[in-house]
Amino acid sequence: MKKYEQIPHTSDIALRVYGKDLKELFANAAYGMFDIIADLEGLKESVSIDVSLKAPSKEELLVSWLDELLYSFYTKGIIFFKFDIDSINKEELVAKAHGRHVGENRNRLKSEIKAATYHDLEIKEERDGLNVQIVFDV
Repeated sequence: MKKYEQIPHTSDIALRVYGKDLKELFANAAYGMFDIIADLEGLKESVSIDVSLKAPSKEELLVSWLDELLYSFYTKGIIFFKFDIDSINKEELVAKAHGRHVGENRNRLKSEIKAATYHDLEIKEERDGLNVQIVFDV
């Protein structure tokens, strides 16, 4: 199963993300977002952060997760590329995000993302797993 695909959107960037379960869907959504932001090929891990979030729904949890990672990218200068979801349910997530400081990797940056949006956001259950369309404000 592919992790994600970029889909056409009029003014922003949109992805359709896939996963066999919520853990994989959230990890693939984060990977897809950072793959838009930077060239992730061959990056070696030098830092990781713990993330613990609560939200009233799995869609709001997904946006909180992506926005938390974006916040760390912009404030701590970390390009994330590996995501270990320790536990997740419809309202709570505990995870570890692994990455590398931008520093010497500044030439890897490709696009700027301001935020994940709620536009048409609905996690759908299909026969072979879950999928979601995510629109990013750029």
